Amino acid sequence: MLIGLAVDVVVQQETAWLSRFGFTAVPQQLAVLAVLSFLIWSAESLFEYLYGLLWRNLAQTVQHELRLEAYDHLQKLEMAFFEAGSSGRLMAVLNDDINQLERFLDHGANEILQLLTTVLAVGGAMVVLSPGVAGVSFIPIPVILWGSLRFQRRLAPRYAAVREQAGDLASRLSNNLGGMLTIKSYTAETWELARLEQQSQAYRQANRRAIRLSAAFVPLIRYAILFAFIAILVIGGLQAWQGQIATGSYAFLVFITQRLLWPLTTLGRTLDDYQRAMASTNRVLDLLDTPIAIPSGDRPLPVGQVRGELRFESVHFAYPGRSPLLHHFNLDIPAGSTIGIVGSTGSGKSTLVKLLLRLYEIQGGWIRLDGIPIQELRLDDLRRAIGLVSQEVFLFHGTVAENIAYGSFEAPRAAIERAAQLAEAAGFIETLPQGYDTVVGERGQRLSGGQRQRIALARAILKNPPVLILDEATAAVDNETEAAIQRSLDLITAARTTLVIAHRLSTVRHADRIVVMEQGRIVESGRHEQLIAADGAYANLWRVQAGLRSGETLSL
Repeated sequence: MLIGLAVDVVVQQETAWLSRFGFTAVPQQLAVLAVLSFLIWSAESLFEYLYGLLWRNLAQTVQHELRLEAYDHLQKLEMAFFEAGSSGRLMAVLNDDINQLERFLDHGANEILQLLTTVLAVGGAMVVLSPGVAGVSFIPIPVILWGSLRFQRRLAPRYAAVREQAGDLASRLSNNLGGMLTIKSYTAETWELARLEQQSQAYRQANRRAIRLSAAFVPLIRYAILFAFIAILVIGGLQAWQGQIATGSYAFLVFITQRLLWPLTTLGRTLDDYQRAMASTNRVLDLLDTPIAIPSGDRPLPVGQVRGELRFESVHFAYPGRSPLLHHFNLDIPAGSTIGIVGSTGSGKSTLVKLLLRLYEIQGGWIRLDGIPIQELRLDDLRRAIGLVSQEVFLFHGTVAENIAYGSFEAPRAAIERAAQLAEAAGFIETLPQGYDTVVGERGQRLSGGQRQRIALARAILKNPPVLILDEATAAVDNETEAAIQRSLDLITAARTTLVIAHRLSTVRHADRIVVMEQGRIVESGRHEQLIAADGAYANLWRVQAGLRSGETLSL
């Protein structure tokens, strides 16, 4: 409009359109145009800042809330979901896929609103000035919209394939970084680099297929705009030449036609960003739509009131796609007792722990805590009442004190140190460079296996649960660490229900009762001396670990 008015001033001079408002002199009219230009450009700059501020902050808010919602839902899924999937793919969903949505909201949504506003405002102004020219300028719009929708439908599966390959690539990288020790020890660097190259190449090819289509959109749109612009240039020029419209109006129409049609070229980039964002958003929404297979009960269970009596009644369970592991399984564990569970690999020992913590759901029967079916209890109360020390200790990147206090986040320093002493971990902790404030590294890689195990035991002691489970807690430690853990157990198992799952029979030798499992069934049960005297499955296991031949006399 300013350009059209400027042309009108130069051509019409004292009779220009601005003269209607009392500005008859050309210098006055140019001064008015200068002031208007300053005000309009200043307002444009201000509003560009404001809408950038609004949309970018909105994008950050949506990204933040969607990531938290997805992660919160992820934490509620059963362990089978994580064991069947890949942590790298989940990382890609929670990070890169959600970032794709942020990139679209940063500018794409605003560009759509700007485009709609431009078409309505500019189109209305053109209709008022010259309906014929406006009709010509509108001709390419349906073509552009039809082409945009057609490209969108063809781009959608290609960007879905891109995101799928991105997940696979993230999975490969995550897996390799976690297994770097194995890669180095087996000198498999070249092999892994070749596998990563193959995965990265697949990702690049998926992107190329999408780029080949998306890159063709804007050039095709340019041609549709070109023909409309040429038509307006000629038709409007003829009308101005014949005196049907003013020269300034003609200049206005030429420039406003570009303002109307040229932004449509950005539609290609906007739709491209939209399809990328939708491919990623669908992956996030698929994660949010994953049903929670193990819902929490609604019955509260104050930890201070838990006695620790456990009962498995006719429990039936099978892992997905496998034959039943437990069938009519029964086991009573009195409150305050220490029960040892032994057996060969795959006999179902660790499965009992997973079922008790409701990491998996039983398919039949009941598991009761203090007579209450665990399905009725609130999940956080149930798991708060149980302390688990497993063979595969996971330490978070942080200090020794932070890892001991994990789950008991408000514990005072004195309680943390007391738990470390009971776990016989205080000795080595005090020799570390910063003591309890020493950073253990990712997964605790700066500590030995025995040190990590004792920190995990201190964590469980600090939690002070009514039920304590040691799942192969001494399987991967040296004799000194096993002896230290055993001394700790003598102190911490008093007045609490303790389940000790072990391959090393020396760990359960002094348990109140030892249960021997084979193929999901209890084949023997009793104290150590009774089972040795019975000369059955337990006695055979004891012979193997003692290095005796079959039939040799066993010593109690």
